[in-house]
Amino acid sequence: MNINVDADGFLIDHTAWNEQIAEQLACNEGLTLTPNHWQLIHLIRQFYAEFGLSPAMRPLAKYIKLHLSADKASSIYLMQLFPQSPAKYLAKIAGLPRPENCL
Repeated sequence: MNINVDADGFLIDHTAWNEQIAEQLACNEGLTLTPNHWQLIHLIRQFYAEFGLSPAMRPLAKYIKLHLSADKASSIYLMQLFPQSPAKYLAKIAGLPRPENCL
């Protein structure tokens, strides 16, 4: 599958995103998506639709806590699913732009 991404692997046109593209983007990062990943992927896409931006870690955690639970908003839980930088990799796999302030 040929996916148009930038130099950092982020989807160039977020409107072209679908679950097959998400699977490929995850594979590119060495991740196999589980139902727990999908729950967060759909939630961050909901955040983007609501606010028009990809959240950094703190607003992402607050949003997860509000819509799911405090357990799923914990950095430990998020790091288990999206190692190193959960906000960055979650946005990338969800086909969204890089969150501001994410290295």
